[in-house]
Amino acid sequence: MDVITKPAPGGQLRLSIGEVAQRTGLSVHALRFYEREGLLASPVQRGPDGRRAYGDDDLEWLELCVKLRSSGMPLAAIRRYAELVREGAGNEQERLVLMRQHMERVTAKIAALDACLEVITFKVKLYEESLATDHTDPIWAPAAQA
Repeated sequence: MDVITKPAPGGQLRLSIGEVAQRTGLSVHALRFYEREGLLASPVQRGPDGRRAYGDDDLEWLELCVKLRSSGMPLAAIRRYAELVREGAGNEQERLVLMRQHMERVTAKIAALDACLEVITFKVKLYEESLATDHTDPIWAPAAQA
């Protein structure tokens, strides 16, 4: 069972792995995987009992990771970004390059999805009009059997 959420010294909230899973939508297994794979910006703290104790910063970072993964960023790129963040100041140019590359991929994906949506919207309108006038689809009607 999860430990009840309580403030850590310094007033920062400490969350159990189960609480973080609920808040982020990631499974406990995925959270452990992210930690093992070096995808986190800082090491996860441990409570006196040895259990993971996530703070607000960890939660914010994981929410960023979820967005990056949902938008198609490869794990290797997230890992590199996390490495750069852990290194601290002085590598902002490389971070910018990573984010720009990903932004370009996402923008291209959105454009491709927009093109797909146009076709789907056209077909929806075609079928709505066809059903409203009791006609069949003139484009995809099967050929008459002889």
